[in-house]
Amino acid sequence: MSSREEQHFEETDVQSRFDFKKEQKAAFVAEKGLTEETVRVISEDKGEPEWMLERRLRALRMFQQMPMPSGWPGQPDLSEVDVDAIVPYIRPDVEVRGGVRDWNDLPEDIKDTFDKLGIPEAEKNALSGVGAQYESEIVYQNMHEEWEKSGVIFMDMDKAVREHPALVEEYFMTKCVPPSDNKFAALHGAIWSGGSFVYVPEGATVDMPVQAYFRMNSAGMGQFEHTLIVAEKDSEVHYIEGCSAPKYSAFNLHSGCVEVFVKEGAHVQYSTVQNWSKNTYNLNTKRAIVGKNGRMEWVSGSMGSKATMLYPATILNGRGASDNHITIAFASEGQNIDTGAKVYHNAPETKSTIVSKSISRGGGRTNYRGLVRIAHGSTDSSCSVECDALMFDNASTSDTMPHIEIHENRVDVAHEATVGKIGDEDIFYLQSRGLDDEEAKQLIVSGFIEPITKELPIEYAVELNRLVELEMEGSLG
Repeated sequence: MSSREEQHFEETDVQSRFDFKKEQKAAFVAEKGLTEETVRVISEDKGEPEWMLERRLRALRMFQQMPMPSGWPGQPDLSEVDVDAIVPYIRPDVEVRGGVRDWNDLPEDIKDTFDKLGIPEAEKNALSGVGAQYESEIVYQNMHEEWEKSGVIFMDMDKAVREHPALVEEYFMTKCVPPSDNKFAALHGAIWSGGSFVYVPEGATVDMPVQAYFRMNSAGMGQFEHTLIVAEKDSEVHYIEGCSAPKYSAFNLHSGCVEVFVKEGAHVQYSTVQNWSKNTYNLNTKRAIVGKNGRMEWVSGSMGSKATMLYPATILNGRGASDNHITIAFASEGQNIDTGAKVYHNAPETKSTIVSKSISRGGGRTNYRGLVRIAHGSTDSSCSVECDALMFDNASTSDTMPHIEIHENRVDVAHEATVGKIGDEDIFYLQSRGLDDEEAKQLIVSGFIEPITKELPIEYAVELNRLVELEMEGSLG
């Protein structure tokens, strides 16, 4: 990225980029609520094979039998989440199902949406492929030809079901995130739509990130994209996800699912910058299974939603497998951001690191809720958990709720948690160097979240910093 491009990116009005709204123009809108008929209509509209419809209906039955999550200490209030009040599926008015490959072929209103979000510029500057989802379906999908020639597959999930049925049938909500995992995983399994399918063949290295961007435009809808990543032996890929929605009076629900398979010696980094509006409930399920000497990395920035419950999980199944979680959460007035990580050590010499950074202001609440389990036989494994919370005022809260299970003696496990406020001495020092009060606070926060931003490409690091600045100003959402 050139200095001129970086300056332009920094000066962009980030609030207007995310909070604008478009009049709904859809080719198909499902009825509100969740019934068997709704599920069948969605599957028929997509032209799915019978096995996928059967999986949807099985997930629906599980959803109907499972209770809402309750009884967790400090969990976000989900009483407003009424699945019967949301529209579960909106197919945008795009002529080509599965997305066009030429940006100029998009309808003007949809193209304008993603132009404002900066997707075309990001594709030109830093990405090897882009998928853009609007409402319930991918509307644009493209990947550089050099990666396609090497056997890398990057396409929307609906298209993958049709063109790669054997791969999808093997991995889709079977071994990683079964619909029986939790109520919202079951909900997702019943009415999922859109998302990304990434397949990296053995030995292939995709040295530029691929990105998918998910945009909810309509009020009172649910978005349920599914991301499935399969990295074969000794392969490498970095996948970036961006999410946003404008603010409406009606609540929106985002319940996506991410499944990642990291084979022997492979390396996958999954990065996400989520900027939902304060009427959105963000209830995702994300999990990775890592084989021998494989490496999984999660880099997450979450803000803007009314409530978030998000705990990416990694299962280390092979000797020498490793996992790294880095998370930043920001909560302001009326927000409860409940995030964390889960790591299951199921083999010897496995290693995991969790770094959680949270910021709360104006009465917002952040919470780290984590699980580390070291199974019997996982000798010489290690795990380090670090939770740092920064609070702006006495009205805000931040909690740490770790759960650690150790079933093996020869292991190394550490947990550290700190909570602090921005010190007057720090502010005074920076003011003595010419910064005003607001600039000083922003500089301190930028340093606080630096472990997360340094893991992102420059475009996304700059954007994450700008979003945090807007939250501090109380102007976003």
